[in-house]
Amino acid sequence: MAAKRISLLMILPPLTFLALAAMFIFGLNRDDPDALPSSLIGQQAPPLTGIQLGNEPLASDADITAAGIKLVNFWASWCGPCRIEHPNLMELSSLGIPIIGLNYKDSPENALKFIGELGNPYSKSLAVEGRMALNWGVYGVPETYLIDSNGKILMRAAGPLTQRVIKEKLMPAIRAAK
Repeated sequence: MAAKRISLLMILPPLTFLALAAMFIFGLNRDDPDALPSSLIGQQAPPLTGIQLGNEPLASDADITAAGIKLVNFWASWCGPCRIEHPNLMELSSLGIPIIGLNYKDSPENALKFIGELGNPYSKSLAVEGRMALNWGVYGVPETYLIDSNGKILMRAAGPLTQRVIKEKLMPAIRAAK
């Protein structure tokens, strides 16, 4: 009996180690370990609800289904990564890519000061609260969605749109959509 107990105790640690190693190897070999899944990819974009941001052109559901691809960007003036991605949004806007800016849980004064200071890449804007962002599946700002002419969500980028994300994910998705 003692021999059986010792052999089980000797086998259990290596088996535990192998199970953990298999989990780590699987996790490291995923396509993008930083990607947050979105159940909305391929689905119709949720409705836009909110209030006008100052005198900025008001975004509506019609803008989501307008011809051509467009981006929907959730942002806030209090968001550090939003400041980091802002020059990239300005560049995308200058390339003729319409960007709908959804200002999330922010004061209108701070939001308008932010785009007044850094430039306004948004063709249309809307100040939104939590419920609408939850309907879109937003985890936090910034988050950007690529939308097609039919209002279908083609891609989601959680976190700032860096040059790498634009080059490796966004631009290939835009080319594929055209």
